[in-house]
Formats: sequence, structure tokens, C-alpha cells
Amino acid sequence: MQVTTYEHTTVLLREAVEALALPSVRPDALLVDGTFGRGGHSRAILAGLPAGGRLVAFDKDEEAIAAAAQIADARFSIRHQGFQHLGELEPGSVSGILLDLGVSSPQIDSPARGFSFRFDGPLDMRMDTSNGLSVAEWLQDADVQQIAEVIRDFGEERFAGPIAKAIVARREAGSPMATTADLAELVAGTVKTREAGQHPATRTFQAFRIFINAELEELQQALKASLRVLAPGGRLVVISFHSLEDRIVKQFIAQHSKEVYDRRAPFAPPKPMLLNALARVRPGEQEVKANPRARSAVMRVAERTETPA
Repeated sequence: MQVTTYEHTTVLLREAVEALALPSVRPDALLVDGTFGRGGHSRAILAGLPAGGRLVAFDKDEEAIAAAAQIADARFSIRHQGFQHLGELEPGSVSGILLDLGVSSPQIDSPARGFSFRFDGPLDMRMDTSNGLSVAEWLQDADVQQIAEVIRDFGEERFAGPIAKAIVARREAGSPMATTADLAELVAGTVKTREAGQHPATRTFQAFRIFINAELEELQQALKASLRVLAPGGRLVVISFHSLEDRIVKQFIAQHSKEVYDRRAPFAPPKPMLLNALARVRPGEQEVKANPRARSAVMRVAERTETPA
């Protein structure tokens, strides 16, 4: 596959790689880049990885897989899968996991991918264009309640009901949503008020992208799997770009960073904590100025604890 040439600036590149604590990993360490994108994090990890180490990357995007073929390093391999397949790795074998949950600039800036209302293109939004329904295809059959629930739950949009009704009314009138411009114009005509500087369709586009790619479910699966595959002392590094993702990561780390007592058996030993919460990092002022897409990023870092015998 030909790789589309759009520029991508990796967010929190130095901070994320430092959080993996590469100087202290074992000589045969296995690292995971759960979202290869265009390889910014992967290349930086390889630069600090011991000669005997390995880096396994995951990505659902066919263009990302094609871009990964340009890395000529025997320590590197990539899987054309989402990072929910993290659990297929050997238990306790991984020294560090990096999940960058953002949509890459090449995906956003390519009109053919349908991620952005800034460009007119097919209303697709799939990370893996070889699999599943596009947003346009899903909207052909979804009813008002289904559409409203998606917009409300994944976009936190208070006008979810009116938007859903407008989408279905247009479909029933014989003019269903087919392009990003169709959706952006319809939402703009339905949502009469919006935060300053935000396009009326921002939340709806976010909601449909998250839903069609099952992003939150995939994140929850990967976080759960990380507890199995991380070795003691292994790092979990997650970069989120909106509150829904960050809330899941924050609650997951908090849940596993404390001992759990069974109230039904007050004298039984507690279940040990599985993670140590280490850091919450935001991009600096200079990075946000150079790359405005970094402004909403939040990176959380945790370390796998020793599991008692």
C-alpha cells in the first residue's frame, strides 16, 4: 500500500519514552507500542532499546502498517491489530507498554478517511478501512435512540436528541448522510450554541469515531491485559486526548494502586495492589504552541508491582 504523505508531530515524545525507563530495562527487554501511527514513538524507543531487546507495535490502520515497513531494524515487528490483542503476549514478558490514544495527523488530514469536518470526504472514520461499517453505513439503519445515545455517551453532547432526529429525518427524506460536509452542515444547523472557538460538529464527530472503532471498549481490554503481560517493574504509559479516555485510565490506575479488603472476610489478607501510580504529565507551553493538537493531551504513568507468591 502507498503511504499517504501528511506530516505528523508526535505528542509528548521525549516524556513518553523517558517514562518507559529504558536505561533500566533488562538487556532482552520486550517493549510494546500499542499505536504505531507513523512511528514517532517507536523510532525513539528503538533508539534507546538494548541491542538484545525487542519492540512489538500494533496498529489497525493499513497505512500505518505500510509506514512500519520502512523501519529496517531486526528488533522491531508490527501486528496489523488493535491493541486489545495485547493480552496475546506471554504473561509477565513485557517491560513497558505505551498507548498513544490520539488519532494521527495523517488520518485527520486525509479527506478520504472522513475523520474531520475541515475537509469534505466520505463519512467513514474507520481506523481499519478493511473491516467493519463506516459511519455512513451505520447511519443508514440506526434509529433515533441509537444515534442519540452514541452522540450523548461518546460526545457528551447536550443536543444529542435534536441532532439524531435531524439525521434520521434527512435519511427518511431520501438524502442520507454520505460525506463529512453533510454531517457538519446538518449539525451546525441544529446546534445553535457552542463554546467559543469550537465547531458545532466537534462533539458529534468525536462520538461517531469513538463508537465506530469501539475505542473505549478496546482501551478497557488493553488496560486489563496490561496487568497480565507486564513484568514486575514494567511501565504502563498512556496518552489520552479527551476526558472519556483519561477518566478510564485514571480510574483503572487508581483501582489497582491500592490494597483491596473483602468486607465479607475482614480478617483475610487484602488483595495486593498491582500498580504504583507514578505521574500525570501535560505538554509544556512550547509544545502546545508548536503543535496545538497537543493541548488536550494527558499522559499517565504507572508501574507494575511485584505479585506475591
